[in-house]
Order: sequence, then C-alpha cells, then structure tokens
Amino acid sequence: MREVRVRDLVVRFGDREVLDGVRLDARPGELVSVIGPSGCGKSTLFNVLAGLVEPAAGSVLVDGAPASGSTFAYMPQKDLLFPWRTVLDNAALGLEVGGLGKRAARERAAPLFEPFGLAGFENARPSELSGGMRQRAALLRTVVQARDVLLLDEPFGALDSLTRTSMQEWLEVMRARYGWTVLLITHDIREAVFLSDRVVVLGPRPATVRRVVEIDLPRPREVRMLATPTAAALEAELLAVLREPVTAPPSRAAID
Repeated sequence: MREVRVRDLVVRFGDREVLDGVRLDARPGELVSVIGPSGCGKSTLFNVLAGLVEPAAGSVLVDGAPASGSTFAYMPQKDLLFPWRTVLDNAALGLEVGGLGKRAARERAAPLFEPFGLAGFENARPSELSGGMRQRAALLRTVVQARDVLLLDEPFGALDSLTRTSMQEWLEVMRARYGWTVLLITHDIREAVFLSDRVVVLGPRPATVRRVVEIDLPRPREVRMLATPTAAALEAELLAVLREPVTAPPSRAAID
C-alpha cells in the first residue's frame, strides 16, 4: 500500500488552463474520490498521474518520492475489452504489452477469476458478459498489472442503477480484501459517499480544490448506511459545494 500526494498541480493545453494548483492526498489503503463539474479536468488529473500528460507545474509524490506512470494502474471510463479476444486474453493483455509472454500472462491472470466472480468465463467473449461482469473483467485487467495505486475513472457510470449498486458493494469488499489504494472519479455523489474515505471537490475549469470532505462512516459499509442521517448530511454538503456560484472564490485546501 502506498501514499499519494499531489501538490499544486497546474496543467495547460496551449492558452487553456485546465488545472490550477490542485492538491490532494490518498493515504495507504484509502479510497479517495474526485468529483466536480463535467469538463473541469478530472480525467486530465488522472492522465497526469498515469504519465500521459506532463504538467506545467506541481508534483506527484508516492511515499515521498517523485512518482512515475508505472506506479499507477489506470482503468478508463469504457471497459475497452477487445471483442475478438477471450476474457482471459483480455485480462492478460496489459501484461503482454508490458513484455510478459502470453502463456505467463495468462497464468498470472487466471487465479483472479474466482475472487472477481468470473470463474468459468475465461474462454468466453466479452459479448457474452453482462455489463457488471465486463466491468469486473476490466478491473481484473487493471489489478493484475500489480501496480501500487488504482486509478478508476467512472468505472460504473454506464451501468444501470441496480447493477451499479451491486458493483459498488463488490468494490467495497474487494478493496478491503486486497488493501488497494484507490483514486476514483465519479459524478455520483452517493457513490462517492458510500465508497470513499475522503472526497475531493473540484471547481469549474481551471479547476482548484473547493473542499475536501472526510467521510466518517464505519467500515465495512453496506448500502443501508446511505439512509442514515450522517450519510444524508454528507451528500447534502457535497451537493452544496458543487452548486456554489462560479463567481465565488474557491478555497484552496491545504492538506499538509
């Protein structure tokens, strides 16, 4: 488990500034969600962490040392499973791209099929899987790379409400089981409250951190906790921050 610290991150694309001094922390084994208006730069933040975008200023530290893109395993919004490959071959793909032989990659991915609820579907095609199973397969492909931190960008956004709730419960169990450090982008405030140790709220572009909200709910968590007054108050607080007028000066959160 690793600690992630993002400090004063600035990203520009030409004359367009996307991130303006973003700061956040994820302690070892925590799940930290990032929410904010559409287009504010959440995915850009993840692209910086994954080493796909070079920031104009700021730093990303893992356990106090400068991070490299290889620290993070990135699961984008779409599952991106190749329809012509079996589920096992899809799960092993990242390892193959990293230089591992096909047989060795398959052998490393195969033991995860049971805990990920995919046992018996190793030789199936993605078209034979339900939406939730496809997302589990995509997460398996991400996890099998054995990186220190998971970056999950709207992993359940395309699922129906019932399947999404089931996947949230599943992720809560799996995160506790494996002790992952996770950064999660979501537009679902209730999802952020249910899964997170902390929620970072970004303002409109150029994004700064408007508020960091601690989610003081006991673990392990169950969906019924979302009906409690504490959870309702957290949802209301996050929604209020998101609805703050754009003209209001955003507060830069110091998380030292």
